[in-house]
Amino acid sequence: MGVPERMVRRINVTGSNGLRLAAWEFADPPKGSTEPDKVPEMSARFVSGAGPVRPPGARTRTGAAGVDVRGVKSEEAPKGVLLLHGLMGRAAHWADTARWLSSGYRAVGLDQRGHGRSERPLGADGSFAREAFVEDAEAAIEQLGLGPLALIGHSMGALTAWQLAAKRPDLVHALVICDMKASALGERSQREWEQWFDSWPVPFATSADVRKWFGEDDPSLERPSASRGAFFAEVMAEGEDGWRPMFSRRQMLAVREAWVHDAHWDELARVVCPTLVVRGIDGELGRAEAQEMVRVLPRGIYAEVPEAGHLLHLDQPVDWRRVVEPFLQAVLPADS
Repeated sequence: MGVPERMVRRINVTGSNGLRLAAWEFADPPKGSTEPDKVPEMSARFVSGAGPVRPPGARTRTGAAGVDVRGVKSEEAPKGVLLLHGLMGRAAHWADTARWLSSGYRAVGLDQRGHGRSERPLGADGSFAREAFVEDAEAAIEQLGLGPLALIGHSMGALTAWQLAAKRPDLVHALVICDMKASALGERSQREWEQWFDSWPVPFATSADVRKWFGEDDPSLERPSASRGAFFAEVMAEGEDGWRPMFSRRQMLAVREAWVHDAHWDELARVVCPTLVVRGIDGELGRAEAQEMVRVLPRGIYAEVPEAGHLLHLDQPVDWRRVVEPFLQAVLPADS
């Protein structure tokens, strides 16, 4: 599931409250952007008290807060797409999608706070508030010069995406919501997740054991899922005693706590850009709720992917592309 090094570069961006985040560009730098060998891993990094780091001649513009930020977009650069993963995920889960997107768009994935190679907040109140995730994505778009753009979000990332689209219609001109409910999930859901985390047999002896447990042996599974096993293998790291998650399970519960008790219909109704709501037939978002989301959205469109679960972009990547690509071409055409 990982993408070869030659096809991706890391770009450090600064999120809400100064948190360092890892963004990943899944193609060679587009015309008009800075070559990575000139400013390795610091394309949008801020130095305390010194303003933004940028090479001579780089174009700048003023962000929403009046801060001078680097813009890498030019008239010749492709339109941008920001990919936001779900809970426990990382940008690498979008590698296959980003490959086909990058033929016509500037495709960037963001490791959201506490995930992947981005920093974990340490104990501060509000570190995992919904506003922090939205501000992180907003900052990444501004610092990388991606807007106006399309946002594609899966699960938690979809919620971040539509909350940002409601907040900043000037930045978000197209939106794809992948298998995320707008209704409240409630306290019972949170307790079930806590029990599920406690059931993990960590550390795992090998990466193959990770794949097997999450793809076959996990009691919560209704049927075997190779893509689910691969998903979790991507977010485990090997240590002295075996393989453990790259994220903190306690923090993941804190992330969920910030959204599971509330419904998010009001924010959905404020999204004015064309929005595709996609569900897997066997996913977590039911057909009735997905169609109600489309009704609430001012410019909503419904689609579903057969023989797919919650990880539909990984379960059925070809059908996922058949659904998403025509939508993007219709509402935010790639430059020829």
